[in-house]
Amino acid sequence: MTFKLHGSVCSDLDDIRDFIKGILDKLKTIVKDENLMFDLKLILNELIINGVIHGNRCNKRKCVDLYLEITDDVIRIEVRDQGEGFDFDIGSYNAEELKVCGRGLVIVDGLSDEMYIKNNRIVAVKYMV
Repeated sequence: MTFKLHGSVCSDLDDIRDFIKGILDKLKTIVKDENLMFDLKLILNELIINGVIHGNRCNKRKCVDLYLEITDDVIRIEVRDQGEGFDFDIGSYNAEELKVCGRGLVIVDGLSDEMYIKNNRIVAVKYMV
């Protein structure tokens, strides 16, 4: 099975809600595991909203791009914003400090089997096994 989806949404939180709902509706026709769908929903929400808030600084003229591909038993989610990019070390995040910045990426890292960050692009990989 191969499924590919590419979409783009401008940095408006109302538009993002509808954008993510549309993606999840398409995924539900392929992914039947409710726990996996829950994880995908969280990953998509965190990555896209992070791109809007931290990357695009809520500038409605800037967009967040999503590339989603399912090949065999692998789901690959790539989110790219129009920001300057950043460096983030997951291991340096301390939950006891109760920082908001970085928490979403820690959540995505925990839900993903692999996660890569490079500048203004984040890739999360999830295995369907």
